[in-house]
Formats: sequence, structure tokens, C-alpha cells
Amino acid sequence: MPSSYRNFRQSVPWLILSLEAVFIALFNIWFPYDGELIKSYPAFQDVNHMMIFGFGFYLMFLKRYGFSTTGFNLLLIVLGVQCSMLIDTFLLLLQEKNKHHLERLIEAAMSMTAVVISTGAVLGKANPVQLILMTVLELIVFSMSRWMNVTFLQVTDSISMMHVHLFGAYFGLAFSSCFSEPSPRTDKNARTPKSDLLSMLGTVFLWVFWPSFNSVLSDSKWRAIYNTYFGLAVSAVTAFALSVLTTKDGKFRMSHIHSAVLAGGVAVGYAAHSIKYPWIAMVLGLLASVIAILGSYCSQRCLNPPLKLHDTSGVHFTFGMPAVLGALAQVVLLIIKNWNNLSSLGYLVMIQVGAFCLTISVALLTGLIAGLILNLRLFKTIPVSKYFEDQFYWEFPHLAVGF
Repeated sequence: MPSSYRNFRQSVPWLILSLEAVFIALFNIWFPYDGELIKSYPAFQDVNHMMIFGFGFYLMFLKRYGFSTTGFNLLLIVLGVQCSMLIDTFLLLLQEKNKHHLERLIEAAMSMTAVVISTGAVLGKANPVQLILMTVLELIVFSMSRWMNVTFLQVTDSISMMHVHLFGAYFGLAFSSCFSEPSPRTDKNARTPKSDLLSMLGTVFLWVFWPSFNSVLSDSKWRAIYNTYFGLAVSAVTAFALSVLTTKDGKFRMSHIHSAVLAGGVAVGYAAHSIKYPWIAMVLGLLASVIAILGSYCSQRCLNPPLKLHDTSGVHFTFGMPAVLGALAQVVLLIIKNWNNLSSLGYLVMIQVGAFCLTISVALLTGLIAGLILNLRLFKTIPVSKYFEDQFYWEFPHLAVGF
């Protein structure tokens, strides 16, 4: 058994068990049960399905990394939700506020979206130790970012949560920049028809439940659901049209559909509760899909090579750029709504712009710092030759292959 695997075996189980022991001790202190709002359970189910099934299969497009994608996704989510609830409880104690446990559980599951998106940027390159520690660090920083937005900039809880896609994408990109690039000759990160099909299954799960995600914390749930659905619908239609127009042989490309059909839901999320006319959500969905498909070409050819940045699952153009579009659209809609109230317009715009700048700045800075720290030899950085390789972590009894 090689030394790299022995190190992995000695570190991962004890890290997991140590974290769980800390969580159990803190839950014993901080979590007496209270009366719950049972009507909130369907919303929690939808969000939980998105995290486990949706993202678990959505990222399963690498032909030799399927076990790790679904397995590590489940591990990170179950650890991360516990961690996020404890962080949220600590911040509520500081603010002397209270929330129902089920509401906090929903927010904890939603916060994990940032971690899952960031994981997509380093998929196949980071080992479980790095991913677990990244999860804890990112949840702490994202919760603090939300707390600063809500406390100092008076941003609502629902809007601060919608920054989750923006934060996850740019934290993940900064984190990924600290990893060595895979060899351009390797085919381990290639797709197969089977892996694309499983990934598309995850995309469909996410597409179906995305209206619940955007509306669960909103005061105008029905409006958020309508606008999110129309944005997703137009985003999907545009993705199919652009896929045919941008391929050489004029055929649909699964990677286009996989990345662009969700972009409308991301872009509409910021203003889903306040958009009064469905055509606005539909235009946002169209623009988001265009950005996702054309942005993939620009990122892969113009942006990533000079920066030496490898974004495994394309989180930049699937979540990052549509989130930027959504944040800008929210500011534009705010200006139109308050055009006759110029005395407070500047203040309102500065609040939203400030929240956007704070979120993306904190994400980039802390993602870079986390990437530099977690790439130290102490954290068992895997060699480039073992990128995108299930056999480094999982048992395959039918294969007698050593390392």
C-alpha cells in the first residue's frame, strides 16, 4: 500500500469523527427542540432533494469520477448542514434573535449550495481532507458575509441568501486557482454518453425544484415561483436554440444544455419576489442562457488560459456570470421602481451594490487564502497524475490495480 494512500486512510476517518464529536457536543448545548412549523417541511424536502439528488448527479459528468462525485457530495452536505446550523445559532445568539429550528435547517441546506458550487470548480483535484476543511471554512465565511449584509447594509434575509451562487462560484474559482492544472493530454476528465446522461438527470432535478429554492425565504412566494419558472423555461428554450446555432454540425450538445438551462433560475433569484411582469423574468432567463453558453467559449479560450485557471465543471459561466447578471438586474429594477423618490434612490442603490461588492470580494479573497493554506503538504495534496481518479479513494473489487 503506497504512503499516499496510508496518509489518506489515517487522516480522513479521524477528521470526520473529530468534527462529528464536536457537532454532537455543541448540539447538546445549543439545541433543545421547540415547536415546529410543519407546513415548512415540504419546502425543506425540495431544498434537500436539490442538494442530495440534484447536485449529486449534476456534477457526475466525469467518466472516472462518479463514485467520488456522489459520495463526497453526500458527505460534505451532511457535515456541512450540521456546521451551518451551529454557525447560524452562534450568530443568532450574538444578535439575541430566535428562529424555528426547521427554518434554520432550511437555511443551512441552502447555504450548502455555495459549497457544492465551489466543489464543482475543483472537482477531481481536491482530496476529501481539503474538501471537508474547505466546507467548514466556506460556511463560516459565507455566514459572516450574510451577517454583515443583513446587519450593516440592512439587506433582507432572502436577498442575502440569493448571494449563495455568486459566493460559491467565485470562492471556488479562487480556490481552484491554487491547484495545479491537469495535463492537456489527459482524458480522465473527459465525458461519456453515460456520464452526460446521469449529469442531465441531476440538471432535471435542479430545474424542477429551483422555484422552491428561490421562493422558500421570500415574502411573496407565489410571485417568486411564477417568475422563477418562466425564467427557467425561457433559459431552457434558449439553450436548445443556441446549442444548435453554435455547434459546427448543427446538432444539440449536451454540455450546453447541462450548463445553460439553470442559468435563468440563478439570474431571476435576486428579484424573483419583486418582478411584477413575467416578461421581465423571461428576458432575464434568455440573457442568462446566452451568457452561459457564450461565456463558456470566452472563459475556455480567452480567460482561463492566461490566468492558468482550470474550472472543472464550468461554475463561472453556469452560476457566477448569471448571478452577476441577476444582481445588476435587481439594481436596475430598483431604480425603475423608485425613480420618483430620488431622495432615497441613491441610498437604496448603494446598499445593493455594496452587498454585491462585499460578497464577491470576500469570496475571492477568502477562497484564495483557503486554497493557499489547504495546498500545503500537511493536507495531503494529491499528484496531478491522480486527478479525476476514483480508484485513489474507492474500492473496486473487480479490478486488481495498484497505485
